[in-house]
Amino acid sequence: MPEAPHLQDPSGDYQTLQEFIPEARKKLNSNTWGYLIGATETETTMRRNRMALDSIAFRPRVCRNVSKVDTSTTFLNMSLRIPVMLAPVGSLESFHPGGGATAGRGASAFGVPIIVSSVTKPGLEEIAKATSGPKIFQLYVRGDDAWVDAVVDRAIDAGYEAFCITVDTASYSRRERDMVARFVKPWRAAATGHEFQASFDWDNVRRFKDKHAIPLILKGIATAEDAAMAVACGVDVVYVSNHGGRQLDHGRGAMDLLPEVLEAVAGRARVMIDGSFTRGTDVVKAIALGADAVAIGRMYCYGLAAEGDSGVYRVLEILEQEIAVAMALLGATSLAELDRSYLYFGAPVVTQPHVHSAFPLLFPTAEAPRG
Repeated sequence: MPEAPHLQDPSGDYQTLQEFIPEARKKLNSNTWGYLIGATETETTMRRNRMALDSIAFRPRVCRNVSKVDTSTTFLNMSLRIPVMLAPVGSLESFHPGGGATAGRGASAFGVPIIVSSVTKPGLEEIAKATSGPKIFQLYVRGDDAWVDAVVDRAIDAGYEAFCITVDTASYSRRERDMVARFVKPWRAAATGHEFQASFDWDNVRRFKDKHAIPLILKGIATAEDAAMAVACGVDVVYVSNHGGRQLDHGRGAMDLLPEVLEAVAGRARVMIDGSFTRGTDVVKAIALGADAVAIGRMYCYGLAAEGDSGVYRVLEILEQEIAVAMALLGATSLAELDRSYLYFGAPVVTQPHVHSAFPLLFPTAEAPRG
């Protein structure tokens, strides 16, 4: 396991993932907290993300030798200690002054990649210098083809292993928590060139693949039709995502999207997913269903806000423990052994889904259901 000599060990202070949430809340102002936990309009898509995960139950097998459990995997020639990455999150610097550099240090020390958002600080090159492990750069398109090419060249020069383009942001969403608070993130207020994102189409994807050798990830795929188009364009990774419920309201839960995407991809590209993945059991469900990797967003931001890079490290460490326990109790010793036979679909949901429903012991200190 990678060593983390530069990180303060917070293991004695945090024994469960839920403990990071109230600590993060104490350290963030109300506007930043609302931005972190919120979603678009009615927040239905975000709640459906959680419901889709909770409606899948396990079918455990017993009397198997699970004395040794391996949670590691590879993804695009990157070695991952667990099948998890840090999702691209904008404005990480609002959760911790070091922003993406601090998050990247925590991810590298643990042994998973960070996907660096193009709208987080301290910037592409600075975050790369702070991140000794594998890293991926994510782009919102804010310029023409030449502008995109220039960013790709910078990412390659900085040592990023893959390039991710987000494709579900053709329009800015209406995030009503922020709107009611009259709060606008600085990068959003200053953003220009959104017309390039709005006009980005499959011809642009084909052009990227024709010109650049770096592996391409398309983030925001939500249907079989678009998954098939992505594969036809030569995309290396289909990233199933509804932006954590922060773009289109009344979408389906991410885990409800995954089966049709996997069928359309048919093994011709790697598939990853995000969307309210919070617990080790969530990760195991996605891998058993057929995903190659899972990206976490809000959960690592709680760790970042609470304890900086050591908080990110500890979040991943607890996730690893939860994944290993779930695998052992399912009767699987490696991720490759997990498949749909371990899953039961249509189980009753026992907790009303919301942003923190994976942590029912937090009520009423965390964001509880309303109405």
